[in-house]
Amino acid sequence: MALAQGRNKVLTFKRQTAKGTIATTGTAQNLRRNTATFELQKETYNTADEITTTQQMLSSRHGVRLVNGSYSGLLSPLTHTDMLSALLRKDFATVTALATLSITVAGSGPYTITRASGSFLTGGIKIGMVVRLTAGSFSAGNLNKNLLVTGVTATVLTVAVLNGSTLTAEGPISSSTVTVTGKVSYVPASGHTNVYYTVEEWYADVPHSERNKDVKVGSASLSLPGSGNATIDMSLMGLDQTRDTSQYFVTPTAETTSNTLVSASGALYVDGASVATVTDLSVEITGNQSAADGVVGTNLRADIFDGKVMATGSFTAYFDSTDTADAFLNEEEISILSALTDGSEADAEFQTYYMPRIKVNSDTTDDGETGLKRTYNFEALYNSAGGTGIATEATTIQVQDSLA
Repeated sequence: MALAQGRNKVLTFKRQTAKGTIATTGTAQNLRRNTATFELQKETYNTADEITTTQQMLSSRHGVRLVNGSYSGLLSPLTHTDMLSALLRKDFATVTALATLSITVAGSGPYTITRASGSFLTGGIKIGMVVRLTAGSFSAGNLNKNLLVTGVTATVLTVAVLNGSTLTAEGPISSSTVTVTGKVSYVPASGHTNVYYTVEEWYADVPHSERNKDVKVGSASLSLPGSGNATIDMSLMGLDQTRDTSQYFVTPTAETTSNTLVSASGALYVDGASVATVTDLSVEITGNQSAADGVVGTNLRADIFDGKVMATGSFTAYFDSTDTADAFLNEEEISILSALTDGSEADAEFQTYYMPRIKVNSDTTDDGETGLKRTYNFEALYNSAGGTGIATEATTIQVQDSLA
């Protein structure tokens, strides 16, 4: 009998059309991973409290079921966006490109992108998005560069070039197009999605299939170190698991092949200012889910209930300014914007994470002969001041993925 090996295990997922309906076999997606496990758990009941003349326990039974899943991987464009959107409760969507504009590029970093008429705000561009100039007779060095939006008015975008290169001042350039690259998701104020997955672990060596049904994403923890790969850890919860000797998702889409994201080739803005001294940033998004209680007549729980979506995190930075420490001291609300790219090219693939309203809740210092650091814990809050036609979204956290 063959021994199952992790290198041969295949992890595959697909959205279900509804709770209780296993996903169909076509167009499922293989998921690359560091590790992933889905454990079927059952409540157990015994007769330890029953008194008998034998002075021994007579019975042990199994009760309601629950699947607890955990996933750990390297963060990369497209790979986790579907599950991130399920956690945020809004599918990733395209922002319509703004075409036939007259554009002037100015500045020396940060730069401004100015349109002659119309409105970037009504066009849906928000702080935290990455745009590109994709059409128009611009200098070659201005076309198709990742431009991180750090400010928006009706006619002016304030941008930073993600790979640190320069823009050439020019314009007005007619027949220009400003494109929001990829797709964007965020926690919405209404119209929340409620996504269930079927997730299969296929052990070809044995052979053995474990099919987890009615799986929901409970949380995602992002680790964005100043040196090294960005990582993602997710918790998942399902209502049932069935097993078979044959593979269920027999023709899945191959795993993504996008490069891993690294913070070193991105950008970080705290309260609208570029920060080059942060050594570690972590963000945890949780849906505060809970499983329904068991009900009479079935060993399956009725559902997995969603709570509010919350985002918390921390960052550690060399102590070169009192700005963040003062935000903690004075209970000020600030923002955090992190952009990560998969390379140093001007048009590298990327993800951005923007929290327009955070509260710093701690200020922890260290000591020693090296550069001194401080660690700040924060929690993100619903940005009620944002919304349609405004520079920020009405959300706790906004995510953009260039390959979504």
